[in-house]
Formats: sequence, C-alpha cells, structure tokens
Amino acid sequence: MRMHFRHGSRDEPEINLIPFIDVLLVVLIFLMLSTTYSKFTEMQLRLPVADAEAQRDYPKEVIVAVSADGRYSVNKTALPDRSVEAVTAALAAAANGARDNVVIISADASAAHQSVITVMEAARRAGLMQITFATQSAAQAGR
Repeated sequence: MRMHFRHGSRDEPEINLIPFIDVLLVVLIFLMLSTTYSKFTEMQLRLPVADAEAQRDYPKEVIVAVSADGRYSVNKTALPDRSVEAVTAALAAAANGARDNVVIISADASAAHQSVITVMEAARRAGLMQITFATQSAAQAGR
C-alpha cells in the first residue's frame, strides 16, 4: 500500500515587517523626546594673579591672619581659642561697634579651607559684611 500525499502549492511563510518598523519608529521617537542631552565638560580654571601694588588701603580695616595650622590672629593679636565664638568676639572688639569696617583675611596658602570659612562666619556674626582677601604678587610668590 502506497500513500500518496498531495503536492499542493507550497506557500512560503512570509513575515510582514511594516508593523515591526512602525513600532520601532514609535519607540525611537519616544526615546528622542524623553532623552535629555547633557554635555559634561571638564572645568578649566585659571586663577588670577594679584598685583601687590594695586592693593587698596582701607581706612577702617580689621586684618585676620590664618596660619597654616589653623591659628588665628586679629590685628596682630594672637587668639588662644580657634572657635567661631572666639573669632567673633575678637572681630567685634577690633571693629569697636562700627559696621563699615573691612575684614581682610590673610590666610596661608596651605591653610585649611575650614579655617577661612570660620573667619567668614565670625565676620558675619559680628555684623561685618565687607570681606576681602590679601594676596601676593607673582614676584613675591617666587621668593
């Protein structure tokens, strides 16, 4: 007994790509609209060099020196305490109640950032809002 199978027309399976392309385009448009494009660049800083001859003389100034190890001196008077309260009291005494004094912060180059911030906070508490920083010229720095 022999079985005869029909050799009908063989239809090749066909994949319709148009709905697939439509879905991909919708996803692409969604991603393009929802993505934020940020450009991260490296910050390049050039620090200014101050000219020592251009320094101003302030009539009412309070000079605060900050040493490399964090000790403070207000108008050449060393402070025994390093707290904000001690620096505030010394600044208030040096200002003699005047609010228009200029606080000149003369900090060592290797002084901790926190030491300078402590002086700025003490000046704010003492009501002294004008603050400047002492610098040296490039010629003095090379010595």
